[in-house]
Amino acid sequence: MQDKLIIYEKSKAGRIGATLPETAKTDTELLSLIPSKYRRAKAPELPEVTEGEVMRHYIGLSAKNHHIDKGFYPLGSCTMKYNPKLNDKAASFQGFEHQHPLAPCRTAVGSLQIMFELENFLKEISGFDAISLQPAAGAHGEFTGLLIVRAYHADKGNPRRKVLIPDSAHGTNPASVSMAGYETVQIKSNENGIISPETVASAIDGETAALMLTNPNTLGLFESEIKKIAEIVHAAGALLYMDGANLNAQLGIVKPRQIGFDVLHFNLHKTFSTPHGGGGPGAGGVGVISKLADYLPSPVIAEHPTENRLYLDYDRPKSIGRVHAFYGNFANDIRGYAYIRTLGAKGLRAVSDNAILNANYLKALLADYFDIPYNKPCQHEFVLSCTRQKKLGVKALDLAKRLLDYGFHAPTIYFPLIVPEAFMIEPTETESRETLEAFAEALIGISEEAKTDPDKLHHAPYNTPVRRLDEAKAARELDICYKS
Repeated sequence: MQDKLIIYEKSKAGRIGATLPETAKTDTELLSLIPSKYRRAKAPELPEVTEGEVMRHYIGLSAKNHHIDKGFYPLGSCTMKYNPKLNDKAASFQGFEHQHPLAPCRTAVGSLQIMFELENFLKEISGFDAISLQPAAGAHGEFTGLLIVRAYHADKGNPRRKVLIPDSAHGTNPASVSMAGYETVQIKSNENGIISPETVASAIDGETAALMLTNPNTLGLFESEIKKIAEIVHAAGALLYMDGANLNAQLGIVKPRQIGFDVLHFNLHKTFSTPHGGGGPGAGGVGVISKLADYLPSPVIAEHPTENRLYLDYDRPKSIGRVHAFYGNFANDIRGYAYIRTLGAKGLRAVSDNAILNANYLKALLADYFDIPYNKPCQHEFVLSCTRQKKLGVKALDLAKRLLDYGFHAPTIYFPLIVPEAFMIEPTETESRETLEAFAEALIGISEEAKTDPDKLHHAPYNTPVRRLDEAKAARELDICYKS
């Protein structure tokens, strides 16, 4: 039963897990160095345990968590693929770990070279003319891209007022639009799940700064009218922004710049196999066409005009300025660099080919058991609807909870919002055929349970460390303090 006790229940008064060196100052003298307004009124109620108990506590928590090294993680739009440990090893080389971010350029030649080469790789992959690695994540990349859009239009005399986004957009899109000072205008997807040129034409005007599109979109469908849409956007003097969250479906197949996009944010922490979410900070580089290059965050890595070396160029009068401390999350840049160098052009193409193949195969396995609102060949992900099961009294949430009993993480549910009872599934390219078949078998079995024993699903999961919570109550009465 010891492994079921929480760390506070293992606590014993006077037990010590670490010994700190003695100081020349008394506790009172040390406290006097801290302004009184920042001092605690009473000591923190921390558990008193040994170092071994602390280690077992955190190892136990990690074993209870679901993660990609433990099992299948089909979280739609998140690209939760396996991250090669080789890339982590490269990022932990001492020369990188010990490189101080304030080191002068002459002592950071290797680091600058890696970032410079990574930028060139991303240019080749995307077709864009200039790259910044400074943004720290995808949403941060969106915000940075929109600041570039605003700076460009302001430089022309009118920052404009609004940004168009589709009804299938990621929730970060309207948030980034608002943060950049724009008004969000939503446009509807058509019966095929994509945006039509006619809809764009009817919504765009002289106050439109940009159209933001995810391509492939969150339904996993390629925006096949994108070239016509680009012509309409550019004719209005606006810019076409691509949310690069789903770039995993395009590597070596299509370059976003060549189909009309002007700005793109990369998710190095998704497409290029760097841990994200609970796995660590992201990296959301931004790519732009040549006329927008002057507005990229400062500094940029550049080749010195008279000397054979790289340097950080701060002389950027039109730059939107710094958007992140130092030059981005460098360790993630190394992981992305190692990933690209390891796979090469053919390997990157195989990534997208296999991601698309896996998604279409899994969709075919499930097609007879779930409704598929937009049932046509998908890219790297697809969206099912659990409306058939809801008629039996079982919601998408119930199916997702029951999946946990089978050892699978649930897909993204209730998104995109234009699909009722949505199940958004992204298998990624790193999963085997056997894993996909086992997942499909579990989901089919659960759909049968919805017919024969729906109440069983209402109370799932049964095998997890924590049973189903009252999530509404937890949100309204948040209390994370332990009380003995």
